[in-house]
Amino acid sequence: MSLNRPLEISRTLVGALSTQMFRYYEDRIPRDASVLVVSNHRSFMDALILMAALSSPIRFACHHYMGQVPVMREIVTGQLGCFPLEETQNRQQSFFSQSQVLLQSRQMVGVFPEGTEPMVKFTVPNMVGEFQRGFAHLALRSDVQNLAILPIAIASLEEVNTSGFPLKFLSVFDPSEPLFNQGGWHPLVIYRRVAVLIGRPYWITPQHQKKYHGKQARTVVAELTEHCQTEISNLLRQGCY
Repeated sequence: MSLNRPLEISRTLVGALSTQMFRYYEDRIPRDASVLVVSNHRSFMDALILMAALSSPIRFACHHYMGQVPVMREIVTGQLGCFPLEETQNRQQSFFSQSQVLLQSRQMVGVFPEGTEPMVKFTVPNMVGEFQRGFAHLALRSDVQNLAILPIAIASLEEVNTSGFPLKFLSVFDPSEPLFNQGGWHPLVIYRRVAVLIGRPYWITPQHQKKYHGKQARTVVAELTEHCQTEISNLLRQGCY
């Protein structure tokens, strides 16, 4: 697969869905650095939107089931270059090892710290869920020089909400995910008009990594997670109003 193939597909699909996209603060995108993209997540379009907005392929960590469902697997992994996480017991180590290899080769890696929940529930555009801390641990333990975390808000200005398929259908492919063992339908959010607001990059320094290996590890992880969540929340409010 060509490294630029995911970007080409993203632009094509965003255009085919007639989505009008607005970019803000693109001058904040780091150059000549390893970049970990962190964003809010409500729609199957989010990875496409971020690649189109940053004009760059991004290797996204995605849910385990996406690597199990036929057709979806070919699109998500084969065409868009995402890497599905392993089953629950191996998920964290799989995420760290795959992401570090990609960052070391100066590829952009994308993470949605809210996890699966906002994708399987109907949510409102201006709200951000609680961030999981895996991306902060990844950034602080990675043996990568010149690493920036780039928080980005995807603010829906106009969208269509519909239902896709029963949630229990996904439990066939990942029975370990409790969110799939409930009634209801998987929502589909299609953006008609969307704003992409790029936050201030957070650079990982030797001082951060030194704290991570000491007694302050929990504190520096919490600070990094809170910084990104706050930055995205503020940008989201700015974009939605």
